[in-house]
Amino acid sequence: MTVVKSTLPEEALDVTGRALQDTLVDLLGLSLVGKQAHWNIVGPRFRSIHLQLDEVVATARAHSDTVAERAAALGVPPDGRPETIAASFGLPGAKDGWLRDTEVVELMVSALNTAVARLRERIAATAEPDPVTQDLLIGITADLEKQRWMFEAENQPRESAG
Repeated sequence: MTVVKSTLPEEALDVTGRALQDTLVDLLGLSLVGKQAHWNIVGPRFRSIHLQLDEVVATARAHSDTVAERAAALGVPPDGRPETIAASFGLPGAKDGWLRDTEVVELMVSALNTAVARLRERIAATAEPDPVTQDLLIGITADLEKQRWMFEAENQPRESAG
């Protein structure tokens, strides 16, 4: 079997490969959290949040493919197997059963906050070893921050008409 050779030195590849694999796990897990909430949300804001969850899932899935392909291009085989995701996923997850719309908003804000914080650590870690991967992670962070903002805006108390 032919193995893809990296254009990066070994030490840089180790740092970059870990950053990409950890990001892949976060993104695939985030898409599963979003789908679980999407299927189980109930409450008066069901429709709007249900659709917003689709956006998060689509964003996470699209970025996971880009991250996996970047890893492969560098000679690091991406690992998106279910057992890998289950063993190393570290974002907040949905509870079992129905989820109130308010719970879903809180869950998604928390999961996205954690994902963004972890991405920012990886952005710092890849600055020197691989600015190309760093740039990719910066773009993903911007998209997840946008999703977090949209859920955070849902979490604001409604003002009473006076």
